[in-house]
Amino acid sequence: MLTRLSRLGLEVKYLGPAREFYEGDLDLPVRREGEEEVVLAAGDVDLCLRRPRSVPRGGVHTHFACSIPADEYDEWWERLGDDHELEEFRFGSARSLYCYDPDGNCVELGQRDVAGPGIDGVFEVAIEVESLDRAESFYAALGFETVDRGDERRRVRMAGPVALELWEPQLGIADARGGVHVDLGFEADDPGAVADAVRDAACAVERTDGGVVVRDPDGHHLTVVGAE
Repeated sequence: MLTRLSRLGLEVKYLGPAREFYEGDLDLPVRREGEEEVVLAAGDVDLCLRRPRSVPRGGVHTHFACSIPADEYDEWWERLGDDHELEEFRFGSARSLYCYDPDGNCVELGQRDVAGPGIDGVFEVAIEVESLDRAESFYAALGFETVDRGDERRRVRMAGPVALELWEPQLGIADARGGVHVDLGFEADDPGAVADAVRDAACAVERTDGGVVVRDPDGHHLTVVGAE
C-alpha cells in the first residue's frame, strides 16, 4: 500500500547546530532551506530539520537508522569518534554505530547493501506508542508486516517501505528512545485507499490536493502522496 519513505521530520531547537551536525558531520547535502526549516538529502529521503512553529512539528528524541556501504563503516567510526561518543552493536555480521545529534535524536549508521558513497537512505524509524496492540493493528492496515517482537523490551518490529519499530516508553540500544509526534512522509499508488484503510482507527484523516494526511492513534503524522 505504501511504496516508499519520502520524508522524516525532526524537531530541533536551533537550526544552526542541527544543520552543522547533519551537513558537516554526516555530510548530507542541503536540498532547501528557510528561516524555520532545513531539508537535507539522506539518500532519497528528505530529512527535515524543523523548529517547533507549526504542525506537524517533527519528531522529538527520535531514533532512526541510516544506510551506509559496509566498506565505509570504519571510516565513519574514525570520522565521528573524535567529536562524538559512539556505541557499536552487531546484527549478525552487520555492524551499526550509534551517536546523538544536538537535539537528542539517536542516529544509527548501519552497514547495508547500498551503493553510497556515504549515507544512502533511511532504513528504520522507532516511534513511541502507548499500546503495542493498537499501533500494530493500525500499521498492519497500512501494509506493514510484523517480523519480530521484543522479549525483554516491549517492542514490535514491522517491515514495510521502512522498518518501523513500535516501542512502548523505554530505553533501547545506546539508550535510544522512540520518537514522539514523529512526522513521516510516504508515497503510495493510491493515497485514497490508505485513508480508507485507517479512517476508523486514526485520530484524523484529511484529504489534500496531492494525497492525504493521517494522524495515527499516538499523534504521529503520516503524509501520503501519489507515487511519482
